Amino acid sequence: MFGYVRPLKPELLVREYEAYRGVYCGVCRELGKHYGILSRLALSYDSAFYAMLLLSVQGVCPGMAQQHCTMNPLKKCIFCTGAEAQLQQAAALCVLLTVSKLKDDRQDHGKGRITAALLLPLTHSGYRKAAADYPWMEQQICEYMKKQTAAEKQPDADLDACAAPSAELLAEIFAHSSAESRILHEVGYYLGRWVYLMDAADDMEKDAHTGDFNWFVRHCGITAESTEAELTEARSQANESLNLTMSRLCAAFALLDLKALASILRNVVEKGLPDMQKQLLFNKKEKK
Repeated sequence: MFGYVRPLKPELLVREYEAYRGVYCGVCRELGKHYGILSRLALSYDSAFYAMLLLSVQGVCPGMAQQHCTMNPLKKCIFCTGAEAQLQQAAALCVLLTVSKLKDDRQDHGKGRITAALLLPLTHSGYRKAAADYPWMEQQICEYMKKQTAAEKQPDADLDACAAPSAELLAEIFAHSSAESRILHEVGYYLGRWVYLMDAADDMEKDAHTGDFNWFVRHCGITAESTEAELTEARSQANESLNLTMSRLCAAFALLDLKALASILRNVVEKGLPDMQKQLLFNKKEKK
């Protein structure tokens, strides 16, 4: 995932935001504890969402405690307590997906290729530890990378074929060892599809300049010389695909028997994702 899965902060109650920060900082602590200090650079909103989803569907009601920040000892933060297993699993997923993203970036033609080449050697230790802790997760991600590469090499691949590997990856990870595996499989599938489409739509201009694969760039005929009107039309097409995916995601999400942190999770899916979609497609100047 790429940092798109985050809550709409103004719609959260103060106690909800503190709980969210507690989980977020809890994942950060587990990253450093298990996978090295540098792994904390991989921390994302997406990993916090995954941790909260695990806690909620498994019926774990975590505590919250104020402790010194692991990155800035002079600052105090709220940390999630009593949920180390779920937080570590989210931290491991964060590490594994970050490394897979760096490997993918290394094959691209943009500036990210150099950054990825420099960072990858620093990730070996953390990646090996995460893969040893969760071998089933690493296997799924390795298979995803192969399928994604194969799909994008097909000259006539449609949008469904290109988005399927990301969708299937999250579907399998979300559904792993859960009593609600069928519903979580659907939630993971459509969230993974939404993230893939959102990332492709967000990167249209960049990929048009670098020549890296982007389904919307290919399908809509976007080039480095495309006008703003042509880009707007391409974003509108992407928005339609995203809206369809979002409707399926919300329908599946509504079926989950959420326990702890339910209101925060609903905020992310029902408000945070649509707002992110709007900001990145139509208000890019306001992106933060």
